[in-house]
Amino acid sequence: MDPSNGFEETSNHDIKSFFDSSPPLKNAAEIKRKTEEFIQLNSNSGKLVRRIVLVTSGGTTVPLEQRCVRYIDNFSSGHRGSTSTEYFLKAGYAVVFLYREGTYQPFCTLLPNNPLLECLQVTDESNITARPPYEKTVKEAISNSHAATSSGTLLKLPFTTIFEYLQNLQLIASLMSGLGSRALFYLAAAVSDFYVPWESMAVHKIQSSSGPLDMRLVQVPKMLSVLRRDWAPKAFCISFKLETDKDILLKKAGAALEKYNMDMVVANELLTRKEEVIVVTKGGNIIVQQDRTRAGAEVEEPLIKLIVDQHSASINSAA
Repeated sequence: MDPSNGFEETSNHDIKSFFDSSPPLKNAAEIKRKTEEFIQLNSNSGKLVRRIVLVTSGGTTVPLEQRCVRYIDNFSSGHRGSTSTEYFLKAGYAVVFLYREGTYQPFCTLLPNNPLLECLQVTDESNITARPPYEKTVKEAISNSHAATSSGTLLKLPFTTIFEYLQNLQLIASLMSGLGSRALFYLAAAVSDFYVPWESMAVHKIQSSSGPLDMRLVQVPKMLSVLRRDWAPKAFCISFKLETDKDILLKKAGAALEKYNMDMVVANELLTRKEEVIVVTKGGNIIVQQDRTRAGAEVEEPLIKLIVDQHSASINSAA
């Protein structure tokens, strides 16, 4: 480990070994087909040629058994990724939304955790309506979600495990590579740092009668460098860093910017992440805050505006 930045070196061999030993991605052919069709639809020269962003959202799990009963979870509600997706859509982007199953969805962040039971009511045997005070919120959520999917500007793809997430990331990135500078990666998912290699994992449920559990976790290979260098070298790439100490946060975000050649690193301090973020760039740090004078304002609105502007400048400089 390099003590100057605290980042573990990852070799191509480590990355290849991870993918070679991972369980096959379920529905890989279907995911590839859907993504290819989505890219083609939004790159049709006869229509508006859109920029395409991959937004990753939610946390990954680390299975402890191949027939998984227990797992280690990397917690994330997916609020930032889902909210950011809404603002990318408003800005004219097409969005591939790679999300952890069970986390927040675009246009649904203002709904309760159990919207089906809490927001809806049966008015008679054949009708279900929104319950006060959610009428407007439910209507807008349904309308906006259907509009985005039916227009072909939103593709939602789920994942659960660290294996599924990284295999999806590699597959989607390789397909988006052909977009060149029109591609944007907004990597807001909370990715596990450690995992249990598949080949050394218990096949069946670990029995508590076996006594104390002694398990070796291996570091997940860092994929940002290979994403930048090999999978989609011309894309605009944004990663995220979360810490509880602001001084450590900025140091680590700056190191990630340098080491992985990111275009931006969004630095989140745990206690203030919903009101303010610091965007670390090669040109300096930019503080982004929610508009405190406006009710319901979200920090993602000015954040996505900044990213769109920076992406535009990057595209223009590459032309």
